[in-house]
Amino acid sequence: MPRIHRLAPDLANQIAAGEVVERPASVVKELVENAIDAGATRVAITIDLGGKRLIRVEDDGEGMEPEDARLAIERHATSKIARADDLGAIRTLGFRGEALPSIASVSHFTLRTRARGSQSGTEIKVNAGAIESVREIGAPEGTCIEVADLFYNLPARRKFLKSDVAETTQISRLVTQLALGYPEVGFTLTTSHSTGSGPGGRQLLQAPPAGSLRDRFFHLYGERPDLVELKKDAAGLHIEGFIAALGDQGPVRGSQNVFVNRRIVKDKTIAHAIIESYSVATIKERSPEVHLFIRIAPDRVDVNVHPTKAEVRFLEQSLVHEVLRRALGEALGRGRATEVQFRLEQPLAAAADPLPMNIPGVWAGAVVGNRWSPESFNPGSSNRESFNRGSPIPNRESSIPDQGSPIGDQGSRIGDQGSRIGDQGSRIGDQGSGIGDPGLKDPIIRPMIPLGQFRDTFIIAVDDEGVAIIDQHVAHERVLFELITERLTSGRLESQRLLTPILLDLSPSQREALRQHAATLERFGMEVEEFGGDSVRLSAVPAVLDPAECEATIRELTENLEGLDGGTRADEALRRIAATMACHAAVKANYPLTLDKMRYILEELRRTAYSSVCPHGRPVVLRLTRREIEKNFQRI
Repeated sequence: MPRIHRLAPDLANQIAAGEVVERPASVVKELVENAIDAGATRVAITIDLGGKRLIRVEDDGEGMEPEDARLAIERHATSKIARADDLGAIRTLGFRGEALPSIASVSHFTLRTRARGSQSGTEIKVNAGAIESVREIGAPEGTCIEVADLFYNLPARRKFLKSDVAETTQISRLVTQLALGYPEVGFTLTTSHSTGSGPGGRQLLQAPPAGSLRDRFFHLYGERPDLVELKKDAAGLHIEGFIAALGDQGPVRGSQNVFVNRRIVKDKTIAHAIIESYSVATIKERSPEVHLFIRIAPDRVDVNVHPTKAEVRFLEQSLVHEVLRRALGEALGRGRATEVQFRLEQPLAAAADPLPMNIPGVWAGAVVGNRWSPESFNPGSSNRESFNRGSPIPNRESSIPDQGSPIGDQGSRIGDQGSRIGDQGSRIGDQGSGIGDPGLKDPIIRPMIPLGQFRDTFIIAVDDEGVAIIDQHVAHERVLFELITERLTSGRLESQRLLTPILLDLSPSQREALRQHAATLERFGMEVEEFGGDSVRLSAVPAVLDPAECEATIRELTENLEGLDGGTRADEALRRIAATMACHAAVKANYPLTLDKMRYILEELRRTAYSSVCPHGRPVVLRLTRREIEKNFQRI
């Protein structure tokens, strides 16, 4: 007797259901995608007990004739493909013909449908894959499918389902994604009355048809000033969407909705492009919130690579990665600074006349003209040069005094540090920020006029949009980081040998981290070698780094590099080292700055590709907009 035998049809359907139907949300996905493929403009979903007791999906699509309805519940019966060549350019969400028979094999299944123009409809009832009845009924045009008691005949599968609340949440998330991908279709999601939400149930989602993606996004997520809009057409790809700004201080892991040809997917190529785009601007690890919509020719992407069609394979994977990475990088560079809002709780009590005070770095009694009026502003002072868009920064020797400046020689010599790294007249924003980032053609920060400092830590400046508060340390850190990475693309940093080498005692793991990345450290102008026992000797340091900061810099570097193994990509180690070096070389908090040095920081910040955050992810600028100011002074 042969040991290999043909499986019964009902058993084969149940096995197929294990691949297609993982949970109630899987059923909703398959049924809603069928409705969209049928040309529906309205889809209504009703669930009970998280979809375990009931899932009902109604649509106003083209419906089915009686013969088509009978074939629809048979395996591998579909209207979406006819020959093998069709698999090379799939334009519909479904195509295999497995969903309905798989669902019907693990539930009490009811299909009601009526084709457009037909006088009557068809009802088919199926229990555990066996057809119970087929009859003619009166029904509206379109299709209604009810799935009751999911997995009732597979107790082992049913017991692994989550709680009713968890399954409802998953379905709600899925329907929100589908609504986002198809703004022209109206969606409603309702829980039935048996959940105790009243006689009519509770409506979880209502999204009427929208005229555009922007309108649908606003309806689902509301006003989101923390997101940056993205649009790009290149190499046959159209990319649009909304992504978290660099300065966003939201969760490290945000929701990510990725659509390829309007299909919800999870793709490693796309995920890697997202992470790499953010890592170029900051070494802060995060999986940011993104809502991406990618359109590509159907013959350049294969969607038939996963049982639930949740993954895709691109014909030109590296091209898609590069175009998406550049699109994300350009959008992130255009991100706006975080806006600050304030509200006066109560009127201030009357006080004595204030005494006049001198503000550091601001001329007493100075009259400041409007730099953004049509009339030119020329106060006649060489120190108040025009901040025309794109004008090169003057040379340090002529505009940034070193001697007698309040900053002294305490490791914060801004002009000196910038000139040692590279030519200040070069346009960093034009050339990119270093390791493979796209760069920007024009500065995105408008010219700002520095007014002074607050507590010798924050620069207060104004522009035509309002008042800006700039953290001088993180702003200078961003400038130095991009200058360093830019210089590294063409060679190595200038090094200076120490008259007296520095000896440091480090742990074995710290010494090993330095040894593994010795070649990378050498590019930064550092010479580190073992000196016996637990000691290492530092003989040379980058010229940009103050010798007093060397020991602290090396110790922080060892901590940052300890988590990287020897096989880590070189650019990741470069970014970490560059970020650490920029942090230690930048001007510190509680250091007074002259007006010239404030101007230098602001103008160089304009030239950076990612000016909203420092390399470690901290915000650089907080902005109080003109509208917010006028609103609180009751001018509008």
